[in-house]
Amino acid sequence: MTERVWTVPADVAGARLDAVVAERWPELSRSQVRRAHDEGRLTLNGRPPKKAGVPVRAGDVVCVDVHDAPTGEAPQAEAIPLRVVYEDEHLVVVDKPAGLVVHPAPGHAGGTLVNALVHHLDELAESEDAPDRPGIVHRIDKDTSGLLVVAKSLAAMTGLQAQFAAHTAHRRYRAVVLGPRLADEGTFETLFDRHPRDRKRFTGRVSRGRRACTHWRVLARGEALALVELALETGRTHQIRVHMSEHGHPVVADPIYGRPVPKGGVGRAAIELAAARRMPRLALHAAELGFVHPATGEALRFTAPDPEDLARLIATIDAG
Repeated sequence: MTERVWTVPADVAGARLDAVVAERWPELSRSQVRRAHDEGRLTLNGRPPKKAGVPVRAGDVVCVDVHDAPTGEAPQAEAIPLRVVYEDEHLVVVDKPAGLVVHPAPGHAGGTLVNALVHHLDELAESEDAPDRPGIVHRIDKDTSGLLVVAKSLAAMTGLQAQFAAHTAHRRYRAVVLGPRLADEGTFETLFDRHPRDRKRFTGRVSRGRRACTHWRVLARGEALALVELALETGRTHQIRVHMSEHGHPVVADPIYGRPVPKGGVGRAAIELAAARRMPRLALHAAELGFVHPATGEALRFTAPDPEDLARLIATIDAG
């Protein structure tokens, strides 16, 4: 992850933010700067601006997080196993395993889902702005498993991205969280921004930021854990993890927003907690994905079963 910080000089005051950033760092195109804004990676005086094209003033402090900026190189094909749930001439839906990064980025030049896609598919949508992530419409975290849709053509990519931007795509997750005393169902709705003291993290405890909305429903309760179904109305980075953690129920095995699983307990609680400590990765799974097919207009919906590691953890909750 790399942060680039710049104080705006007087001679460019009044110019558009996206234009001056692209001029200051020529390796970033203006469309890449706008994407950084859309993903919350561009700030002006410590806050995300309302628009990427706002005018700047002398002395403004611009910060761009380019931790996932495109490398500019086409990815190499790698024979990585790929579970295809659905495929036609326009798109493919895959069930990503935990531990697999979606696309190349600094620190992950290869061994990604994109490298697997290039190996398995003859055609992927290519973008001049992001040649290292062909076909990628949306992402899930490395240690989250589950469903992703990938575009084979630019027309399909444009249609799918529009649905995700408008929050009309259906996304439902399953997670095991600490603490069984979560209400049966509800909604977390907050503003959302980078953490003011740790820019690798995000938080919903801000007075300014972008809207983030997560709906939850408890599916099963144990003595120490709960199985929760979560529906995303918005799709901010780490949104589920932040909302659950900041409301007292962090996702099990979350290395950033979680807390140590306590030892001890009695009976069923001890069994659940022991299983949570053995969970090798984030207990979060993108279980359902739905969207309107960008070419045919058909409403599609897909499901992915719980992976073995998550299923073992869930079994301890259901055992009582």
